Amino acid sequence: MPTLSPKPDWLRRKIPAAGLNLAVQKALDQQNLHTVCQQARCPNKAECFGRGTATFLLLGPNCTRSCAFCAIDEKESLPPDPGEPQRVADICSRMGLEFCVLTMVTRDDLPDGGAWQVARTVEAIHRKRPWTGVEILVSDLGGDPESLATVLAAEPEVLNHNLETVSRLYPSVRPGAGYRRSLDLLARAARWVPETVTKSGLMLGLGESRDETLEAMDDLRAAGCLSLTMGQYLAPSSAHHPVERYLTPEEFAQLEDEAKARGFAAVASAPLVRSSYQAEQMYGAALAGLRAK
Repeated sequence: MPTLSPKPDWLRRKIPAAGLNLAVQKALDQQNLHTVCQQARCPNKAECFGRGTATFLLLGPNCTRSCAFCAIDEKESLPPDPGEPQRVADICSRMGLEFCVLTMVTRDDLPDGGAWQVARTVEAIHRKRPWTGVEILVSDLGGDPESLATVLAAEPEVLNHNLETVSRLYPSVRPGAGYRRSLDLLARAARWVPETVTKSGLMLGLGESRDETLEAMDDLRAAGCLSLTMGQYLAPSSAHHPVERYLTPEEFAQLEDEAKARGFAAVASAPLVRSSYQAEQMYGAALAGLRAK
C-alpha cells in the first residue's frame, strides 16, 4: 500500500484564543464529567471550549466496543452514575447553554444499552432550563426498539446517530455494528416522532468511493434523515484504521451540494467538521426544513 502523503495544510489549525477554555475545563473537572471533545481527541476542542461549549459524554469514558476509527478506550465500564444526569443539567445551567449536545459511549453490557441514563439526562436539562434545546448522539442501542423509544420519550430536539461509513467498510471499520441496524434506528426515530430532527454523520477518507458515499446519502434520506455532517477521518494512532485519502475542501463542498440536492435540510461538509459542529445552527436549518415539509 502506498505511503500516505503528509497531512495537508487545510488540516493544520492555528491555536485559537484561550477564551473560556480554562473555565470550561475547570467546570467539567469539578463536576466529574467527561466530554467527547477530550475522549475522542476532537481537533475542534480548543475552539469549542474557548466559546464556552462542549459535547458531554454520558455513561463514563470507556466503551464496550473497539471500532477501528475511534480514540475512546475499550475498557471495563462502571455502572451508570445516578448523579450524572443532574450534574450535566447543572453545568448546562452554569454555562448558560441555549443548546446542549450529549453523546454516549456504547454500553452493550447494559440491558437497555444506556437508554435510561440518556433519557434521564435529557429530562434533567429540560427541567433545569426548559428553553435549552438538546441534541443526543446515541449509539445503535444494540438495535433494540424499546431502548430507542425510551430515549425518544424524553423529547430531545435532535436524535443523532452516526452512520460513520459506507456499507462495504463496516466489517473492518465498525465490526460490532451493522449498516442496516443504524439506518433502521434513524428510520424508526423519523417515523415514530416526526417532529424530532434526525441527524447523522459520515467520516470520509477511510477508503470509500465517491459513488459509495452518494449511496450512503441516499440510504440516509430514505431513512428520513434531515441533517448530515461530513468530515475528514483522522486516525487517532498508528494502531487504528489508516487514513486512505485526504479529501480536498473542494471535494467536501461538492459533496455538500450533492447532499442538499438529495433533500437534506441541513448539511455541514468540510475537512474538520465533526458530529456536533455548529449543532445549534444545524438544528435551526433542519427544523425549518421539517416545518416546510
